[in-house]
Amino acid sequence: MSPFILATLVSALALGTAITLSSSHWLIAWVGLELNTLAILPLMARQPHPRAVEATTKYFLIQAAAAATLLFAATTNAWLSGQWEIHQMNHSVPTAIATLALAMKIGLAPTHFWLPEVLQGLDLTTGLILSTWQKLAPFALLLQMPNHNPTLLIILGLSSTLVGGWGGLNQTQLRKILAYSSIAHLGWMILILQFSPSLAFLTLIMYFAMTFSTFIVFKINKSTNINSLAISWAKTPALTAIAPLVLLSLGGLPPLSGFMPKWLILQELTKQGLALTATITALSALLSLYFYLRLSYALALTTPPNTPMGLSPWRLHTAQNTLPLAISTTATLALLPLTPLVTALFVP
Repeated sequence: MSPFILATLVSALALGTAITLSSSHWLIAWVGLELNTLAILPLMARQPHPRAVEATTKYFLIQAAAAATLLFAATTNAWLSGQWEIHQMNHSVPTAIATLALAMKIGLAPTHFWLPEVLQGLDLTTGLILSTWQKLAPFALLLQMPNHNPTLLIILGLSSTLVGGWGGLNQTQLRKILAYSSIAHLGWMILILQFSPSLAFLTLIMYFAMTFSTFIVFKINKSTNINSLAISWAKTPALTAIAPLVLLSLGGLPPLSGFMPKWLILQELTKQGLALTATITALSALLSLYFYLRLSYALALTTPPNTPMGLSPWRLHTAQNTLPLAISTTATLALLPLTPLVTALFVP
């Protein structure tokens, strides 16, 4: 792909998200979401491989269906109330339909089935964009919508945390594991959305930092399955030493940064009288922690059996700029002591 076309597509991707973030009208927000979807499709299909074409087709069909459902919800709200403003969606039926449409767009359970298959068909760079940037615009619309149905959000959140934990247990492909990780983390955000939108936004930022670090580590090591992690020590020993900590932070293990949003969410759920929901969510985090521990074990504690040094990969300097990885890894590992400051900034 030529640099000019790539720059155009990335600019359109950023523009679509910016339009949705800055709009208060459902039609303008819908146009931003469509521009976002159409801009990423050529990026997904740039590799001439049947898996990439299949993933692009699945993604297009799902996003088109979700966008049509969202437009139907906005039109129904305008018919019932005469309002096209996002903040004026007060009727319960259009609100529930719009919530389900946005849940399908970001891959929340039970509308999650497309996400692992699509992510498995993409390269790690495009998968990173799909797991982070593409979640931003739909999540912003969820944050702006008033009068969410509490029961619907709790069902979506609990099912996503459980599915994200169960689904990743038997996987060996790293991209599918990261897809189920995304589903589980989004479940945590949806659970707390109605009680503390600022805490949900904080969780989203922490998820972006941790996922960015994980994808870039796998990209530098050229790892796509668990078996290929075992030889990453020969390529990048320092990065391989840090990678298990990044994965355990994704699992929410203290004293790493990933523990902070989970801790604050469980505390807020308990304050709201949802002790059973908080307990189930905390137990579902153990399922996710199990497959993160599997990856950490593959990275840190295994070596190829009887591998002669002459067959080990050459330890060459990577041409990739590692400054963003250094910044995101620092945020992934070392923000827990700043919890009081972060709480003062994000949680009212």
